[in-house]
Amino acid sequence: MIKRKIIEIDRELCNGCGLCTTACDEGALALDEEGKAYLVKELYCDGMGMCLDVCPTGALTIVERETQPYDYKATVEHVARTRGQEAVTRVHRDEGEAALASEEAPAAPSELSQWPIQLHLISPAAPYFRGADLLVAADCTAFALGSFHHDLLKGHKVVIACPKLDNTAPYIDKLTDLIRENDLRSVTIAIMTVPCCSGLEYAVHKAVERAGVDVPVRTVVVGVDGSVAGER
Repeated sequence: MIKRKIIEIDRELCNGCGLCTTACDEGALALDEEGKAYLVKELYCDGMGMCLDVCPTGALTIVERETQPYDYKATVEHVARTRGQEAVTRVHRDEGEAALASEEAPAAPSELSQWPIQLHLISPAAPYFRGADLLVAADCTAFALGSFHHDLLKGHKVVIACPKLDNTAPYIDKLTDLIRENDLRSVTIAIMTVPCCSGLEYAVHKAVERAGVDVPVRTVVVGVDGSVAGER
């Protein structure tokens, strides 16, 4: 037994929505016969708290107490058995496993090909936008999606923005100029599943409408668990 951080569940507050069970990449949480969340095994819980943000009732908290150590290998076996081998790639490594992996795996190359990238700072007249495939990404997507560089950024010019925290008033005007003036091949929007990100998708579609150009637009939605939740 060691003292470490681990999830604690208030059964009185739990409404049985099950969102925490899917947010936990380690499969440490499940619903019991009463429809309440419970810890399958304490050694599966890494104490990172990915489940906290999705709980609508505040039934989940992180506490520090005596418990079993987090067991990465046992967790991998558990996830492979219950969710399949593909889900294993999202399991959090403990410090020892992470150090070993960093020695074995080469660093992934950056696919960033221009600077600046923040929407407030870019110039619509920058020559590298001409005829480009444009990626308009919410700030958090690059942190949530581990394959962001390979799957989304590669081959694209990029602008990033946060529709919740930024001053978004100039967004539509700047995006309109960027789209109108550069004969873009395509526009990809990358947003998170959280509601505030929808503002960025709206801004891009409004800009395309105002620009009056025929350019294909698609949206990639990234989940808080690091997966691609959908495309449209």
